[in-house]
Amino acid sequence: MRRFLVLLLMSTLVALPSGAAYAAEAIDDPVPVEPVASRLGLVLEEYASFPQSNPTPAPTDVRLMRHARINTIFELPDGSGRRAVPDLNGNLYLVRDGVPHVYLDVAATFAPQFFSGRGLGQGFGYVTFHPDFGRNGLFYTIHTEQASLTTAVPDFQQSGTTLFHGVINEWTATDPAADTFAGTRREILRVGFAGQIHGIQEINFNPTARRGTADYGKLYLAVGDGGIGVRTTDPQNLGLLHGKLIRIDPAGTNSANGKYGIPADNPFVGQAGALGEIWSYGYRDPHRFSWDRQTGRMYLGHIGEKSTEAIYEVRKGDNAGWSEREGYLVFDRAATNVCDRLYPLPADDAQYGYDYPVAVYDHNPAPGWNCTDDVGVAVAGGFVYRGTAIPALRGKYVFGDLVAGYVFYTEVSEMRRGGPPATIHRLHLFNAAGESVRMQQLSSPGAPGNPERVDLRFGTDNRGELYILAKANGKVWKVTGVDTFAAGSVGHTRVSGTAVAANWAPVTPAKWQFTGREVILAEAGTDPGPPRRPFEYAVLTKGPAFSSVEINAEVRLDTPVEVSNRDVIIVFGYQSPTQFYYTHLSSDNTIYPHNGIFKVNNADRERIDYQWNGRSRGANPAITDAAWHRVRVKHLPATGEIAVYVDGERDPVMTAADRTFASGRVGFGSFDNIGRTRNFTVTGTPAA
Repeated sequence: MRRFLVLLLMSTLVALPSGAAYAAEAIDDPVPVEPVASRLGLVLEEYASFPQSNPTPAPTDVRLMRHARINTIFELPDGSGRRAVPDLNGNLYLVRDGVPHVYLDVAATFAPQFFSGRGLGQGFGYVTFHPDFGRNGLFYTIHTEQASLTTAVPDFQQSGTTLFHGVINEWTATDPAADTFAGTRREILRVGFAGQIHGIQEINFNPTARRGTADYGKLYLAVGDGGIGVRTTDPQNLGLLHGKLIRIDPAGTNSANGKYGIPADNPFVGQAGALGEIWSYGYRDPHRFSWDRQTGRMYLGHIGEKSTEAIYEVRKGDNAGWSEREGYLVFDRAATNVCDRLYPLPADDAQYGYDYPVAVYDHNPAPGWNCTDDVGVAVAGGFVYRGTAIPALRGKYVFGDLVAGYVFYTEVSEMRRGGPPATIHRLHLFNAAGESVRMQQLSSPGAPGNPERVDLRFGTDNRGELYILAKANGKVWKVTGVDTFAAGSVGHTRVSGTAVAANWAPVTPAKWQFTGREVILAEAGTDPGPPRRPFEYAVLTKGPAFSSVEINAEVRLDTPVEVSNRDVIIVFGYQSPTQFYYTHLSSDNTIYPHNGIFKVNNADRERIDYQWNGRSRGANPAITDAAWHRVRVKHLPATGEIAVYVDGERDPVMTAADRTFASGRVGFGSFDNIGRTRNFTVTGTPAA
């Protein structure tokens, strides 16, 4: 399966002859494969909860209306066990044993210039503590100020009207062990932006650097393009900090403003027309970065423009390509039609020196998207797990989608520069009681008018253990373990030898054939009328109705492969013609009724699987040819877990959790296609 997905994705990256990039048709679906469902799930235990906070000024954008706009969590490097959590609305919290308290009010310190009510990243964006904080008391913050309310002059700014400043301050705590800040501060860098988004995102020190090495005590800053890189070359301009990852020495003085140092080993030091601060460049919104504690490699989550959310392995001097490239594609800034901006790479692409992602996923907007509105997809960069408490996660880069709250992982061993993009796996989530949950359930209640937006972030402690945060309700969860989805036993009662007519109750018997070896739906069904549900199926009458159940069968779609909406279904939990579950196995995953898990409960069928993105994509197509395929459907009513497997894969194609039907019979059929099954066996626990 992985080889198929990689080949399918790489097929979109076929190079064109030199100079022919724009002669080709624009690409609408840059990443045709979806993240695959993992059998693994993270067990989350609530760690801390933060008080309500409000942006300044009051926002008009509902995306800023959160409970608390907490951005990360990490452990101070002083051995105290305290965790730091910044809230974009102004407070820096320290957390001890899960209890937060205000260490520093950043908003009040810089009022009235401080502002957090415009732009998704504005306010008190991030904080990091010097690796020697326990001795020197140094830590660093980034906050935003409204340009019209300050007389301060930025050290660097874009052309056009400056709307806000991103300001880096160094703070010196008089007593590093104190739980409330007292001490001094100094400004070290101020950057002006001509847009209201994509400012300075994360600031951090490399935790893998050891004292005495060149990287120890060097501060990295992820500087966005101000939101205007889509129409300018700023991210490619080495004379600007915008759209760059920069690296400075807070203890130095050889910068233009004399407040910080430019390390001599930075890649563009001494290059005419280039700023020595730059470490790598070509970014739109370099949102979060981290280092693998074992290898020292840096990974960066990059929020895309039109199509592509990406993870980069960042090295000194890299060029991620924005706004000449987005992900693996040419980005045409000058396109008259904004829907036609993405094209295949030219054959001579290597000469440009762009560096491409090691993992990508797509926006997959709804049909009819105008190519400008926010689709609601944005990557939340994470961490390579190198902790010891959860061996099953070791060597996995855990990250997610900050809007939808999906949690993903890729294998670090697959994240190879210059190779095919790594397979992205979507992890399940379990609460402390072991119940399968979506992140929206854990982060509920969301803000009125914006309840589904999770605003997911990740954090880690000094032992490499993982934390997950949600702005929606201002909570932090610790990852305490992993569990396997639908791992419970179904029981041992078995029904086999089913392929004779006496064992089945079809909707329309004349449409079926039973050979003793195969059960054949030979004629397409017709719409039975409301509620909307499968047209033609046969219910297995041999054996009992089951509660917990596992269905194993081989299936074949007999409708020609040229038909895009061909399907067969497996029925389970069958109570009546208007009450049952079914899994739809199809070659089409682009519309709501296809290739998913559904419930019919005296109403039109309802999609319940985790894989549907709510807009235009479900699980990767389950069956795309006319061959036989092994299908396994497992249903555990006690937990509601449903998992569908194809061709012996360990990971399921589709998953869901629903407790509507606690038992029922099973079956096979389709909507309006033809197909067949053989070796149809059922194992489980008879219903009471």
